Amino acid sequence: MSASKRQIHLGVFVLGTGNHSAGWRYDGAFTTSCSLPVMTSIARIAERGKFDLFFISDAVVMDPGDHPSFINRFEPMTLLAALGMVTRHVGLGATVSTSFSEPFHVARSFASLDHLCGGRAAWNVVTSTHNAAALNFGKERLNEHDLRYEIATEFVDVVRGLWDTWDDGAIVADRTTGTFLDKSKVRPLDHKGRFFSVKGPLNIERCPQGQPVIIQAGGSPPGQELSARSADLVFSVVNGDPASAKAAYDGLKQRVVKHGRSPTDVPILPGVMPIIGESDEQAKEQLARLQSWLTSTNAMALVSQRLGHDISGYPLDGPVPDFPEKTERGQAFSKTLLDMARREKMTLRDLYNVTAAARGHWVTYGTPQRIADKFEEWFTGGMADGFVIMPAYFPGAFDDFVNLVVPELQRRGLFRKDYSGPTLRDHLGLPRAIRTPA
Repeated sequence: MSASKRQIHLGVFVLGTGNHSAGWRYDGAFTTSCSLPVMTSIARIAERGKFDLFFISDAVVMDPGDHPSFINRFEPMTLLAALGMVTRHVGLGATVSTSFSEPFHVARSFASLDHLCGGRAAWNVVTSTHNAAALNFGKERLNEHDLRYEIATEFVDVVRGLWDTWDDGAIVADRTTGTFLDKSKVRPLDHKGRFFSVKGPLNIERCPQGQPVIIQAGGSPPGQELSARSADLVFSVVNGDPASAKAAYDGLKQRVVKHGRSPTDVPILPGVMPIIGESDEQAKEQLARLQSWLTSTNAMALVSQRLGHDISGYPLDGPVPDFPEKTERGQAFSKTLLDMARREKMTLRDLYNVTAAARGHWVTYGTPQRIADKFEEWFTGGMADGFVIMPAYFPGAFDDFVNLVVPELQRRGLFRKDYSGPTLRDHLGLPRAIRTPA
């Protein structure tokens, strides 16, 4: 197989209690996200499976009716720094919001993580969608959706600018001359923009990757623009429909080209929950068992969050109301779920079953061969460059994927048998980031 052959990228979306809302109830499943042994175990499974990325989301609000892993969660940068000490290859990605952070803090944190783990850090850029989170930061509510993305665009520019305030080799540490720093290789940023004023430079040398990888997951037009302009990796939301996935994939790649970039510069990885069984029927029974543990109260709350509309007053077995897709909450999930509901003539009960399973992401089930067939179809058909695997529960469902599906993908020449280099950019086939002239 030639070294240049396109191959699938794989990330894992890590929720210690499982991505399925009731996954923690499965026999042998982990029941917490707030445990270093639990997270270490998952990271080591990912590394054994030669995964590109271990990824954790984050939010700065707690809702008792939310997904179990969102009720009780680690601060992500602290966790990833710890995991960097017990892993050697897998990329380490985390969400940090531009709505409740400062560019200097974010630039410094991810640069530090990249140094600590030898070039494996990734920042997932989000603008936050919970108005309740604003109350934890002295605000009444979030800025409106499009303004949040205008702020995020400048925020990312500042962070990348700060990472570029150092050239390689700036630390000389010449004992003979007494020169520690080559001052010609460090410069201020002197950014003065609409939302931020940042002097710089950063107080840490250039990262092993040049710049940490930037992940983006926005599905609205402003989110897609931010992805096309600035992202190194896109985590997309799909509902399992090939036609809509193909249209979304092609649309984003076209935006990438408009920003003067190559389509291969931005791999697109949809989230998917694979339910794996020895037979298709056994896998279907496993999914049914998970679904049987759902409570309507929690599921309805999840659907309301994802749609950006309160559905508590509507009949469960009635049709999904004709809500507008555009909301002040995240638009990717709202559009994906409403499109699916209309296409498949779903009731609200159908929709909350799907949402509680994987929070609006694609759920598929079957034998390892059937899962591999689906992945190959999407990958070769130009609908995905890889997948973010969302195991229903840990560790068992993730072990099944690594033990059964990964070898099948490797046999087909679709997935690596070993890592090609030490950094996340190596895994993704992306070059080390060079400094962009001011």
